[in-house]
Amino acid sequence: MRTNRRFRVPAPFALIVLAYAGMQLYAVYKAYIGAGLTPPIVTGLLGWAALMTLLPFLLWRLERGGWHRPVVAGAWIAYFWMGLTFLFFWVALGIDLFDGVLSAAGALLRADLSGYAPSAWHAFLWSAVLTLGLTAYGFVAALRRRVEHVVLSTSKLPAGSEALRIAQISDVHLGAIIGARRLRRILEKVRALEPDVLVSTGDLLDGQADHLDGLARLFDAVQPRLGKFAVTGNHEFYVGHRRALDFTRRCGFTVLSGETVTLTPNVTLAGVDDPTGRRMGIAAPLDEPALLAAQPRGRFTILLKHQPVVDPRATGLFDLQLSGHVHRGQIFPFGLLVRLVYPRGAGLTPLAPQCWLYVSRGTGTWGPPIRVFAPPEITLIEIKPA
Repeated sequence: MRTNRRFRVPAPFALIVLAYAGMQLYAVYKAYIGAGLTPPIVTGLLGWAALMTLLPFLLWRLERGGWHRPVVAGAWIAYFWMGLTFLFFWVALGIDLFDGVLSAAGALLRADLSGYAPSAWHAFLWSAVLTLGLTAYGFVAALRRRVEHVVLSTSKLPAGSEALRIAQISDVHLGAIIGARRLRRILEKVRALEPDVLVSTGDLLDGQADHLDGLARLFDAVQPRLGKFAVTGNHEFYVGHRRALDFTRRCGFTVLSGETVTLTPNVTLAGVDDPTGRRMGIAAPLDEPALLAAQPRGRFTILLKHQPVVDPRATGLFDLQLSGHVHRGQIFPFGLLVRLVYPRGAGLTPLAPQCWLYVSRGTGTWGPPIRVFAPPEITLIEIKPA
């Protein structure tokens, strides 16, 4: 069947684009007043900002035209600039807020505190230096994936039985930025953990999803004894549902779309599609509580669900929900903003007695290939008998 290749900009992306454009305008303004730029230079910077705002969409089009190498080069430029912009915005805003606090304190105390405030030039210079330093740190941090070891005890496993070892990857975002070299490093760490099961909790692919055939074969190096399982994330629908499913299956994953599988006589694995698919009219509606309620209550039930949203009707029907999606914000201070939407933004959260939610910080990066105070992870969940 023919895949629908028409591009749609999801509402969250539209808001991100507007915010990104505003951040670039703010950066140009700070450079203008701080460095005393001439009007022609300012005009050139505004043109560059407009190009950087539109470039990700242009790259999306070029990828489908077979221009893979130029797309990779363009992606590194576009997304590194995006990371620089994000960091410069927050650093410069922090300096401006400090200046505002000094002004307010001076007015309140009837004292001249202007000598403590940086000049426009120094504010711009400090912002630029700190931004470059944080970007370098974030680039290195994005390459150093931690292994988070989570141990859970349950009475649903027979006493004396061996622990079940589950390796979780999430939000790898394979594409123009995350390619073969980084994927090999990820899979080497996964293989070293010797898991019984490997699960991917969505966003295995990114927006540039063509030319990934060679990456699928790299997953052949990881063959857990109980198999590999995956669920869709929002990016699987953005990139093209059929294409994403075909790639995920060629990686050796069994895709769970409102389905369950028996891992052992005492453990059930369930997986659901990301709600983005239903909003786009691709995935069928699903009654998650009904799916879980149909499973034997004596088994330990693991739910794979991309977004860390817990259906209150399903609490108690599963023992462990594994999620990702939020990257813990990826670049500070976005993690603080993410918590407004997803209060359980990272790590292990008890939901009820013998019922947990675990949210991965993500294994790759989306957009800028940097992570600031939100290191990537590969998770090893060990489920032991109580």
